[in-house]
Amino acid sequence: MKWTTGLLAGMGMMLAACAQETGHGDNANAKIFVDYMVEKHDFDRDDMMVLMREAKRKDSILKAIKRPAEKAKPWYEYRNLFLTPASIAGGVDFWDKNAQALAEASEKYGVPAEMIVAIIGIETRYGGNMGGYRVLDALATLAFNYPRRSKFFTKELENYLLLTRDEGVDPTALKGSYAGAMGYGQFMPSSYRAYAVDFNGDGHVDIWEDTEDAIGSVANYFAEHGWKRGEPVAVLATPRPNADMTVVNDSLDPKWTVGELAEKGFTTTAQVSPDMPANVFSLQTENGKQYWIGLNNFSVITRYNRSRLYAMAAYDLSQEIVKARGGRS
Repeated sequence: MKWTTGLLAGMGMMLAACAQETGHGDNANAKIFVDYMVEKHDFDRDDMMVLMREAKRKDSILKAIKRPAEKAKPWYEYRNLFLTPASIAGGVDFWDKNAQALAEASEKYGVPAEMIVAIIGIETRYGGNMGGYRVLDALATLAFNYPRRSKFFTKELENYLLLTRDEGVDPTALKGSYAGAMGYGQFMPSSYRAYAVDFNGDGHVDIWEDTEDAIGSVANYFAEHGWKRGEPVAVLATPRPNADMTVVNDSLDPKWTVGELAEKGFTTTAQVSPDMPANVFSLQTENGKQYWIGLNNFSVITRYNRSRLYAMAAYDLSQEIVKARGGRS
């Protein structure tokens, strides 16, 4: 009796697991997508239907995407998530192992090596955690089972199938995050197609295993979003007692100039031109608020992740890695 009960329980668990991972062959949205890909991009209908049956619905992905965002952390707690002895040492090691590619990417795109390293460190721990979901499953699950962002993920699935066809890669083989972000720099498929580069010239764009391509791709992303070679990222500001606090944190984009912010009461001792585009933002330290003037390059970092805290963590990590390397090039 116990054996029978255990067997039935085991079968129930197996059936539940299978139910969570059904394919999308019968999904109405998937069928519309197949029609679109056949008509728009000349994909083979039979091949597409096989792929939709193979693309598994993952309930764990739906749970992850619906999970409430963590309570916003103050800067001093957020910073500690990303600036650790391990993340700094890992950045030094990654830089040392990839010094030539980083130097070449920095020279070509104008993006400092430390900034490229920091982004890869924050995104995937220098390639140590690129995600364990099949990209096909992640994108199909969200495109066809998550109405709130179905349009976005359907477009990403389209881009994913185009990139795998272009690169001659099996679309069931590549892995990434639960949202379909891929490789060292966690590019979505649309970003891959727009900004990933064959930096070593081997005829393939590989951001999963080829660190040269990954490095060049992150640098190109920054350059294409307006990174200015040699310009600073952010400078400390000291607000006067009558400073106009309504402009603090008013935009991620530099809608003012350094000079205009000075007129509004936010001055800095750093040598920055008054006509530089800028915004002003605050960070909560353990000793009170700290004010910064974010320049063009700070805004570019937020194009990677639309968060001031993310951008500042990436910038701080880059500077700590430089210090840890002792000024080596």
